[in-house]
Amino acid sequence: MWDYTDKVKEHFMNPRNVGEIADADAVGEVGSLACGDALKLFLKLDDAKERIVEAKFQTFGCGSAIASSSALTEMIKGKTLDEALQVTNKEIADFLGGLPEEKMHCSVMGQEALEVAIAKYRGGPVPTHDHDHDLEQEGEIVCKCFGLTDGFLKKVIIQNRLHTAEQVTHFTKAGGACGGCIPKIKELIAEALGEQQKQEQKRPEKLTNLRKMQLIQEVLENEVRPQLWADGGDLELIDISGSVVQIAFRKACAGCASSGFTSRFVEQKLRELVADDITVEEVQG
Repeated sequence: MWDYTDKVKEHFMNPRNVGEIADADAVGEVGSLACGDALKLFLKLDDAKERIVEAKFQTFGCGSAIASSSALTEMIKGKTLDEALQVTNKEIADFLGGLPEEKMHCSVMGQEALEVAIAKYRGGPVPTHDHDHDLEQEGEIVCKCFGLTDGFLKKVIIQNRLHTAEQVTHFTKAGGACGGCIPKIKELIAEALGEQQKQEQKRPEKLTNLRKMQLIQEVLENEVRPQLWADGGDLELIDISGSVVQIAFRKACAGCASSGFTSRFVEQKLRELVADDITVEEVQG
């Protein structure tokens, strides 16, 4: 029997924001009834269409899925869309005081639904996480039972620092049916661990504030901006305050519907090459 926290039990017995929003500005749906878990997330924005003022959900699944969905809607209300995109599945689990590892896929599902809802609202590319084969797949399908791609699995492995195939199953369900993809999952884990080790070797053990600022500028100039230039975009470093990096997008990136995803890419690069605690904020100007 799994050991649930009091907060998980509370959000399961008395879930917040259950239902649908008839005139929702954004809707994200992930999962499948055939697989036992499905989530539909509704978002209502303010008049400026920038900040989430209401969030509701409909979930088919276990107590952890309901509690995670309830927690997510509470966490994102009042946030801008870009701020909401920064919410990770780990933060959802932490909000609930933790989840059993076997149930971590429920928090991942909430993060996925949020990404899909915002991507659809902005008209950008919709991230592919699971069974929606009508959407363009990102990467190669690894788990055919649940329709999960190598790109998605590797992302979850890296973000949650997973080290075993069993952990990947707990977080994503991949390998939990026929088990045929377990060898490939182990390969993805090895690749991710290798990449993490290389990045850690690149980092100095201790960073002074000055050196941290220098490294941030170097990564933006050498790793990030060239990729944006390739698509006709650019960014400008506005300010660095401790671990908070403020940037403004320029050229084709300015006002782009996918700027939230680009911000996450920038943040991921800085966390990989500079420090784990860096947060990227997009500013206008």
